[in-house]
Amino acid sequence: MVSSEYERRSAARFATFDQDGNGYIDREDFSAAAKALLAEFGIAARSDKGQALYGGAEAFWQGMAGIADRDGDQRITREEFVNGAVKRLRDNPDRFAEIARPFLHAALDLADSDGDGAATVADTVRVLGCLGVQPDVARAAAATLDTDGNGKVAEDEIITAFARYFTVPE
Repeated sequence: MVSSEYERRSAARFATFDQDGNGYIDREDFSAAAKALLAEFGIAARSDKGQALYGGAEAFWQGMAGIADRDGDQRITREEFVNGAVKRLRDNPDRFAEIARPFLHAALDLADSDGDGAATVADTVRVLGCLGVQPDVARAAAATLDTDGNGKVAEDEIITAFARYFTVPE
């Protein structure tokens, strides 16, 4: 049954957001992801890029909380994530992409070492690693994100893939 498989897969995606593994997603998980990315790329939190990343993390958190935090406690449980965010966003993957865009744009900007608007596949692996993706999975995912085979991952490639990852049942 697609629904059951979809819910199982969605529950696994929950762990991607639950950075500290405490069983719920909250603002701190988004801040922790931003902090890890800044440390990985040696960028100061008070720099323009650092502030953009923290602002993107906050926007992402607010968007997710607005969709999934059904009881208003500023925490998204696994159940709220699976039954709220994922089901609601499945019907509108573009909405999920727009919620994630500020954070993903800022993260990609950190990894874009030459300022051409794209990150190398290797730097994309570093970003994914900071977000808790296992190294072998990160390498495979980054290679897949390079849809045009140019060795780089552009914003549109990563945002489309990110939205599909969280909203497509297959």
